[in-house]
Amino acid sequence: MSYGTRAAERLAGKTILITGASSGIGSAIANELADTAKGNVRLILVARRLLRLAEIKKNLESKYPGIEILPWELDISDFKRIPTRIKELPKDWSKIDVLINNAGMAQGADLVGSLEIEAIESVYSTNVIGLVVLTNLIVAQMKERNKGDIVMIGSISAYEAVPTSSLYGSSKACLLSFTEALRKENISNRLRIIEVDPGLTETEFALVKFEGDSEKAKKVYSGYEPLTTYDIADVVVFNLTRAENTVVASTSVVPNNQASCTFTYRQ
Repeated sequence: MSYGTRAAERLAGKTILITGASSGIGSAIANELADTAKGNVRLILVARRLLRLAEIKKNLESKYPGIEILPWELDISDFKRIPTRIKELPKDWSKIDVLINNAGMAQGADLVGSLEIEAIESVYSTNVIGLVVLTNLIVAQMKERNKGDIVMIGSISAYEAVPTSSLYGSSKACLLSFTEALRKENISNRLRIIEVDPGLTETEFALVKFEGDSEKAKKVYSGYEPLTTYDIADVVVFNLTRAENTVVASTSVVPNNQASCTFTYRQ
């Protein structure tokens, strides 16, 4: 995809940290950034699965010989460990130009009253607390330099409460509120706060939500054409490659057959 003649120039040499980078939207964003920058970009790929990150690194380096990639093991839900892991980044990787908060998850489809404590802890630790802790650290250094981009991968679930999705939906509503506050707090500087809210996108998300039940996961994407991870990556990279004074503050992205969380046409 072409993002304009200056897109590569606007990414050139930047250090970009992507959470949840081992698969799905995070992996797609890494690939799209590498392609758009023609390899002239530095990617910190953060996830729990270090072997998957190593595979992505190898693949991207084979396509873009000049690219710099640092796989970095970190479970965002283990939020107390985040400050230590950020301090442990090599010195030449420690200044983050762009933070892409992509890591997120859903677990279970129970009604309130039947929620497992483990599910409550996992969803909020990953989608809210870990995200806030990491953002807090990176925003501090960006404000010192008066420059930087924060990208939040939210969800249209933030706009509409859905039965059996109370944990995930409320966690994304929290992200939405946090992002709006963050944007207002930084209008006096050159930080750009960008939110992208996908609708139905085919990833490992449904498989995790239904705890490995592949049949239930398949039904989520049946009867219509869902978005792909690269559809979301396209939007993220477009937003990042606008002029420095242009902030695409919030983008809702849905497939053609979806109008909202509860209004989808299925054949």
